[in-house]
Amino acid sequence: MPNSSVNEDYLKAIFYLGRDGSRVQTTALARQLGVSKPSVTSMLKRLAGKGLVDYSSGQGATLTEEGRLATMRVVRRHRLLETFLVEVLHLDWSEVHAEAEVLEHHLSARMVDAIDRLLGHPSEDPHGHPIPDAQGRLRTRELVPLGDLAAGERGTVREVRTAQSGRLQRWKELGLVPGAAVAMRSKQDLEDVMHVRVGDRELATGTEGVDGVFVEREE
Repeated sequence: MPNSSVNEDYLKAIFYLGRDGSRVQTTALARQLGVSKPSVTSMLKRLAGKGLVDYSSGQGATLTEEGRLATMRVVRRHRLLETFLVEVLHLDWSEVHAEAEVLEHHLSARMVDAIDRLLGHPSEDPHGHPIPDAQGRLRTRELVPLGDLAAGERGTVREVRTAQSGRLQRWKELGLVPGAAVAMRSKQDLEDVMHVRVGDRELATGTEGVDGVFVEREE
């Protein structure tokens, strides 16, 4: 029987891949987790037997309410750990995801609460992701990819979604960090070129260069 850390990795993958409300297909899970489709099918059946996922062959999987609460506990641990590693141990924000992935499976609820108190009950992690509260409630926001802004639109960077340290380092150098003010100066969709004002500097990039940077549109 797979250990609890494997169970938690599957639950997190279903949560992230299905954040738009869609059911998650075995192919997507296999690609995300780097395992075979038969392995995914076997694990989904086990998780369904535990009441953590709703799974039907050919229809994909989604989290049950019990599964969602279990996932929020893991996400809370992960995001609090990332915040602890940056704010207390002063690691770079590009390094902490991998460290938190290892540590998150080994913290007791008591330790999680202690870290939360030490940090002053933060609402977001260093990458701008909301931290679920102790009851599993997760704040939602209306965010769009930076590349979706139309020419002339303004916004504020709220989240950066990637586990690639190189991309995080590059975005930090460019000032594309949570809280940064951005403005879409111009776009050439056919050439996939956009000019974005980030703070007091202008960035010329394509869609791929900012894929994973999410902003809140300015009303």
